[in-house]
Amino acid sequence: MIVVLAVLALASVLVPFLARYMGGRVFFVASAVALGGFIHTLALSPAVLTSVADAPVERLSWIPQLQLTLDLRMDALSWLLTLIVTGIGALVLLYCGTYFRPTDPTVGRFAAVLLAFVGAMYGLVVADDVYLLFVMWEATSVFSYLLIGHYTSRRASRGAALEALITTTVGGLVMLVGLVILAVQAGSSSIPVILAETPSGALTTTAIFLVLVGALSKSAIVPLHFWLPGAMAAPTPVSAYLHAAAMVKAGVFLVLRLAPAFADVPGWRLALVALGVATMVLGGWAALRQTDLKLLLAYGTVSQLGFLVVISGYGTRDTALAAAALLLAHALFKSGLFLIVGIIDVEAGTRDLRALTGLGRRMPVVAGIAALLLASMAGVPPLFGFVAKEAVLHGLLVAAAPADGAGDPVALAALIGVVLGSTLTVAYALRFFWGAFRTKPGVTALADDVRARPSMTVASAVLATASLALGPLAALAHRGLREVAALAPARPRAYEYELALWHGVGLELGLSILTIAGGVGMFLARTRVERLQARLSTGVDASDAYWRTMSGVDRIANRVTTLTQRGSLPFYLAVILSVFVLGTGAALVFTDTWPTDVRLWDTPAQVAVGAVMIGAAIAATRAEKRFAALIVVGVTGFGMTAIFAMGGAPDLAITQALVEIVTLIAFILVLRRLPARLGDRHGSTHKLLRAIIGISVGVVMALVALVASASRTAEPISAAWPALSRVIGHGANVVNVALVDLRAWDTMGELAVVIAAATGVASLLFLRGRTDSLPRVPRAELERTVRDRLARDARGSQRSAWILAGLTLDPRNRSILLEVVVRLTFHAVIVLSLYLLFAGHNLPGGGFAGGLVAGLALVARYLAGGRYELGAAAPFSAGALLGAGILIATGYALAPLFVGAEVMTSTYFEGQLWLLGDVEFVTSTIFDIGVYLVVVGLVLDVLRSLGAEVDRQGRGGQALTVGGDASAPLGASEGAR
Repeated sequence: MIVVLAVLALASVLVPFLARYMGGRVFFVASAVALGGFIHTLALSPAVLTSVADAPVERLSWIPQLQLTLDLRMDALSWLLTLIVTGIGALVLLYCGTYFRPTDPTVGRFAAVLLAFVGAMYGLVVADDVYLLFVMWEATSVFSYLLIGHYTSRRASRGAALEALITTTVGGLVMLVGLVILAVQAGSSSIPVILAETPSGALTTTAIFLVLVGALSKSAIVPLHFWLPGAMAAPTPVSAYLHAAAMVKAGVFLVLRLAPAFADVPGWRLALVALGVATMVLGGWAALRQTDLKLLLAYGTVSQLGFLVVISGYGTRDTALAAAALLLAHALFKSGLFLIVGIIDVEAGTRDLRALTGLGRRMPVVAGIAALLLASMAGVPPLFGFVAKEAVLHGLLVAAAPADGAGDPVALAALIGVVLGSTLTVAYALRFFWGAFRTKPGVTALADDVRARPSMTVASAVLATASLALGPLAALAHRGLREVAALAPARPRAYEYELALWHGVGLELGLSILTIAGGVGMFLARTRVERLQARLSTGVDASDAYWRTMSGVDRIANRVTTLTQRGSLPFYLAVILSVFVLGTGAALVFTDTWPTDVRLWDTPAQVAVGAVMIGAAIAATRAEKRFAALIVVGVTGFGMTAIFAMGGAPDLAITQALVEIVTLIAFILVLRRLPARLGDRHGSTHKLLRAIIGISVGVVMALVALVASASRTAEPISAAWPALSRVIGHGANVVNVALVDLRAWDTMGELAVVIAAATGVASLLFLRGRTDSLPRVPRAELERTVRDRLARDARGSQRSAWILAGLTLDPRNRSILLEVVVRLTFHAVIVLSLYLLFAGHNLPGGGFAGGLVAGLALVARYLAGGRYELGAAAPFSAGALLGAGILIATGYALAPLFVGAEVMTSTYFEGQLWLLGDVEFVTSTIFDIGVYLVVVGLVLDVLRSLGAEVDRQGRGGQALTVGGDASAPLGASEGAR
């Protein structure tokens, strides 16, 4: 099973590439792959059908450390659905080879997605774990979205695909909640364990009905049926497979899977019978109004799905056997009928039964195949549909009037509904055949060349033959389906029934004759029925209700967005901070956890630093210029650096200082493009309100810190970190070991956030596409240009620049002192950053601090020589650094899995190196290298976007002019002055 799933996945990836060379013939390759799955399932038949307890099980241990496994199980029910999924999938793919033009450029994509859907559906029915089942469940929704929306240029296709996706996906998410509850209640996510444990209680009842929401939405049961008729905008092969044999069967499959264990849950039978009967009757009634053959079959499918839900959910052995038979019969006749519609549509150019006439004479073979399939759908002997309908009637009759006299009124209601729905089925089956193949007087004859290609009839002929053969061979079908019934609990007289073409004269046969006669009568009186339908029409359409609901949601979203997303950052902050103050303040009011012993400071120096920080914070609110406000805000950050240092945390002090410097530079880069004075363009308003909010936030945050410090009752794990750092991390620097070893998962998440933030900032600033390269100027070109300029400048000096790109700056903006300092210190700073990287495991430093130091070296090059100097200093892209860093970090995290260890397991190596003596290397340093590269890439990305790109935009995209580049040092910019 795992091999089949892997082959289907691999083939779906390779098919688009094969389509480039094979064109439409690639469908035959895809069909062969699906056929291989069918043959494999047949090979498992002896093992599957021998005993329920001995069903083949396969388990692939994916990540044992995380207890992630791929559990697959092939029991009788999975076996039946797998045969349908792979067998009919192979026929539909074969049919696609003649349905699509060989030169159609979309055939590769379509074949790949359809084959991927086969794989997802295969995985769904053999899944032995509720979470794997959910993953495959949602995968079928995604693939169905792509298949329904295959005609991307058609608005109807896109809308129908979105309608189906939203309906089935929302239902699937609701189902997930129920599956999680069941897994928790049973103590396992294994489906057999959940069914064996059969948890009970109000919580279980709630979970079961949540699961039913997903199942009923997938199988298009009222009131969630509207997406299925809309999905007829898809190519006909999609309808023949997804909406007849595969996707819509998923909900029925899940109901049939759960019914043996949960059929006695309060409300289960009543809900399924009520919704199923309503779906069967409404779908059949709507099918009689359709003039499009495909829509007629679509509403007929809705009706038949209601039929399946009624019998699948009842939970007895007889009804389980009947449900399995009906499931198979429906897949055969409905898939074949959709393929017939595809033949008519392709050859006649229309599906409108009012425009079709004489096709019975022009396509006698197609008409014969359709007659067999329609007879099976109507339950006419000797077709297999008749056998299945007889089994359904028997199962409901036994439940409604058992031998012991304890009848079930729900079963009686289901029986009445099934008889009425089956009558409608006969009526719309006759309407289909009459509309498609009857010669109608007064209708314009079709073109003379309208004929059916024999190659297009193969798939539907196979399905019709199977429907015909399984009727007389019902005993053989019973041998294959009886194990499905064995999953249900035994009841009196429940297992005496066997599938057969003839059970003698009985009530079941009488009801079958009644439905056929009633359906024929409705068809003959179709004119009166149409008038009655016109009078009873309410004008309410479920699909229209869906779209009105979605439009209403859009209008509400637009209104809410208009009210809340005003483009005002102060407004956003006011809302966020006010909610924080009110919510957290209310929680503080009702807390009784307050500290009894508060220590205000450890040393008087902390009081002095705190006073400076408070003064700087107040000064920031009074500053009139942006640069001055930035400087005093920076004082508070450096005050924190001093507090960390006095608290004995050199790593934190170093990191805080570096972060503060980089932050100040980033702010300055932004300030260059803003007015120098605060309020020049937009003056501050509501100052008192802002002050109240700010003070309130500060007070609440201080109280939160006090309450949090008093709420700790257990010994913190951080107290053990020094020992853990030595034993686990093999390092003496607790801070760095914690970052790259003890809590490396947190660091991994922070790296992802850093990359997302860098990408977001850069994407906002790059106006012409996010290129990832800085300007490079060859030295020879620079020197030649400089010599020419100096030759024209009598005052020029013959000395060369200390840094290459210094020649690109206007002489008025150059600082020779800065160039000299940068030239002399750059490489030393880079070496210092590498020292901090490799020494950080035992001494203050680490990848984060080292990366910031290296970033500051790049900042210095940019300040001294502008964007061209930054390009010379960093001859690589920021994206490459960010990507390499996260790749190294994740590679280090996953590498231990390949040697049987847990994720992020570290080790160390010791040895002697020449000149260096004893050397110790801890593998977590590799993770630290990834951190280092990400931080350097972040700083480079900030310099490229807020620095170099802003410079380029300020120049208006002009080419380099030596001696006149606008990428001047920051002191020369208007905003900085």
